[in-house]
Amino acid sequence: MRKSHPIRRVVLATAATVSGVVLLLSLKPASDPGAAAAGVVPQQTVGAQESPQGGAAATGTGTVDGNPAQTEYGIVQVRLTVSNGKITKAEAIQAPKGGTSDQKTALAVPKLNQEAVAAQSADIDSVSSATYTSGGYKQSLQSAIDKMKAAGKAQGGGTGSSSGTGSGSTQAKTVTGAVAQTMYGPVQVRITVSNGKITKAEAVQAPKGGTSDQKTALAIPKLNQEAVAKGTADIDSVSGASYTSGGYKQSLQSALDQAGG
Repeated sequence: MRKSHPIRRVVLATAATVSGVVLLLSLKPASDPGAAAAGVVPQQTVGAQESPQGGAAATGTGTVDGNPAQTEYGIVQVRLTVSNGKITKAEAIQAPKGGTSDQKTALAVPKLNQEAVAAQSADIDSVSSATYTSGGYKQSLQSAIDKMKAAGKAQGGGTGSSSGTGSGSTQAKTVTGAVAQTMYGPVQVRITVSNGKITKAEAVQAPKGGTSDQKTALAIPKLNQEAVAKGTADIDSVSGASYTSGGYKQSLQSALDQAGG
């Protein structure tokens, strides 16, 4: 009986090894789809439909992201899908998470998304027990809507609610933000902007009557000062006046979006 030659055994073993490696390399790892909870869409899962700020309105359809709104429990950021100038979908791409925030986000965000589409504006009701998340959502939503309208104006659509004044792009101008409806009444902010900076902020509407008078008198001056000092809507809420503070920041963000074009 003939014995196998050692060289032949080595060749056969090598060929088998190479074949096994080729098979392993040809296998593709399964992707982890990752489940989006409570209507919150992770930013890394956003599809190719994402367009630049205001691109949705400029092209008639697409998406537009609102500015991130900082709340006491985390950031809230809203993305809108727009078709022919109308909101067809709203989603939160950032929302508070961890601890009890998970439950509140799961409760609030789906309702807020539905309200945004139904109302076609940021004038939506806050979700009870999730006032900070609701306030941040409305602030970011207003920002997205303002960008959508600004893009429409750039395309000759003539939409928008800016009441700005001024004699030139480098001159001081006054811009009034959209009205923010709160549980205790409307809040509306007017800012004066010069050379890209806020030089004055004031509330042209604020809750009044009963205890609202005291809260407004306490909160508005502080919020005005914060707006001028920081130059953004990322300002602290005034303790004891969370609804007024949330409405103020929402309207302030609207004014800033209009002032910035």
